[in-house]
Formats: sequence, C-alpha cells, structure tokens
Amino acid sequence: MDIVLAVLPGDGIGGEVIGAAMRVVDDMAKRFGHKITANYADIGWAAIDKHGTALPTGTRQLCLASQAIFFGAVGLPDRDKTLPQAQRPERVALLELRKGLFANLRHVVLPPGLVGRCPLKNELIKNGIDIMIIRELTGGLYYGQPQGIHGHSPERTAVDTMAYSETEIRRILKVGFETARKRKKKLLSVDKANILATSQLWRETATAMGKDYPDVQLEHIYVDNAAMQLLRRASEFDVIVTENTFGDILSDEASMLAGSIGLVPSACLGEPDALGKSAVPFYEPIHGSAPDIAGQNKANPVGSILTAAMMLRYTFGLAAEANAIEKATFAVLNEGRVLTGDLGGTASCSGVTDAVIAALRS
Repeated sequence: MDIVLAVLPGDGIGGEVIGAAMRVVDDMAKRFGHKITANYADIGWAAIDKHGTALPTGTRQLCLASQAIFFGAVGLPDRDKTLPQAQRPERVALLELRKGLFANLRHVVLPPGLVGRCPLKNELIKNGIDIMIIRELTGGLYYGQPQGIHGHSPERTAVDTMAYSETEIRRILKVGFETARKRKKKLLSVDKANILATSQLWRETATAMGKDYPDVQLEHIYVDNAAMQLLRRASEFDVIVTENTFGDILSDEASMLAGSIGLVPSACLGEPDALGKSAVPFYEPIHGSAPDIAGQNKANPVGSILTAAMMLRYTFGLAAEANAIEKATFAVLNEGRVLTGDLGGTASCSGVTDAVIAALRS
C-alpha cells in the first residue's frame, strides 16, 4: 500500500517523539511491503519563527493533499502568553486542522508491567485497564454561540453556550456503538440529563439508537458519577462516549490511569460529506510539548508510537500492522527494562524506540 502522510513535529518534544514513531512506522512498512511517503512541514512556534504564522499556507496545503496528518505538539507556555488567546498556536493551528473531525478517540491501556505506576490501589486494577474514550469534538460549550465576555468592570458578564443537534449527537453515538460492537459490546454513554437539556436530548437519542444495536449493552451515567467510577472501578469500563467538555475532562483523568500521560494515543476522525469528501484524519499523542525536556532525548515516545498504530488501523485499515506495533510496544513496557524517566526508568527516547523496533523484528 502507498501511504502519504503530512508529518508535523511542531514544538518542544514533538520532533523527538514523532521522529521516534516514524522510525517504527518505516520499519513496519519494510516488513509488510508498504511504501511510506512522509512529507514534513512546520507548525506552531517552529512555523511562526520561520514563516510568521503558526499554520503557513504550505503546511495547510500539504495536509489537504495527504491521507492523514501525524502531529507532535504545539505551544511553548513562556512564549504563548506573549500572544492574545486568538493568536496562540494551539488555537490557530489545531482548531483549523481539526475542522470537520467530530470524533476524538483516546485509548487508555494500563499494561500489567506498569501496575505500580498507576495511582490506584492494586486491588482496584487487578483485572487491568483498557478503555476507549470517544469524545464529540466539534460542538458543545467550546463552539456554541453566543460566547464571550461583555460589559465593563466591575459588572462584566460572561456567557458560554452548550448546543447540540440530533445530527451531531447521532453521528458520535454511531461511532460509539460501532466501536463497542468491535470490542466487548459494552457502551457507557455519559451525560448530565438530570440538569442539562442537551444531555436530555443526548440520552433520548442514545436510547433510541440502542434499539438498532441489540448486541451492544448500553448504560447511561451522569458525568459526575462517571468521574468517580473511573477511580473506583476502572477495570469495568470499556467504551465511553460523551460530549465535548465532559470528554475533555474524563479523558485527561483516565490518561493518568495508564501510568503516564506519555503513553496515551489519540485520533480525530470525521466522515464523508454529501459530496463524498471528508476532512483529513488527524493523529496526535495527548501529551504536550514539554519544553523543559525538549532536545534532551528524555521524552517518552510510546504515545506517538501507539498513535501511529491507531493511524494504520483507522485510516489505512492495516490491522495486522497496527497489532504488530502495539504488541511490540507493550512487550517493552511489560518487560520494564527500557523505560523513560516518567515511568521510573533511565532510558532515552531513542533507547525505547530501539527496543520497540527490536521487539517488532523478533
């Protein structure tokens, strides 16, 4: 298969972890007979310094001409604060590249070898953790209108609007049901239907759609209870689907159950429009740019490596290749001999990458 990627390392540790993941992808491609065309471009502060904008026209055009976007990180806290919110790299670059991508998937796995790194007691995680969180990404509070701060101090007012249409709800719930059907056939829908009108519509829609998926066990839970139960019975969760704000919070909470935020991959996906066109899928590890360790070969590359596996599975349908990368990566984590500092080890970013490639070849 010919695979064409827009590779955007970005800021901080982005270049190191994306470089590590691409080494793994290239090795996999040679083993399975695929051709990878990886076209690199600037984004974030790396782009501002060279081109005067966080998302240059060339980068945008490259992404539109690619089959998938493989992204590292943007933003440097000390420099971000010198710009107005609307001009900061995360807002300028990420929101633009994610347009039309309504489904954010985060896969949180606690490998047996890292049980000691999980903040929960061993008796709560004895059955392991493997959770797929599906977050609606284009609606809700982050995009609803009206929005903003109005008036004059000391009597200013602020407003944010949470709004969802049935179409928006149905399409993300479909991703949830279809994903659950391919896993353990359990779907947990998170809302706040005892208070919010949007959640009442969400629950009604989920219940109605559940009749079309009789093989999937649908359960509803309020978001505050979901946050608590993630800590009490994380091993019982499988697929979670929820709206934008709830998903943002719950997925960050769940990421720490894996032992480090540096282990968690994510995908942003859309669907074809009426003309058959769809936005370019966007893949990124969930960690940030970590400028304090940038350039020191200390970053954990696992999140990026597992993100590459998600990309191969969801965009290119290469399940065997994705499984091979995941198997090799978790073999290294479970062995516990080659781990980066965030996991209590002393290995370098390149050292972990070497170990994953060695496991992939074995």
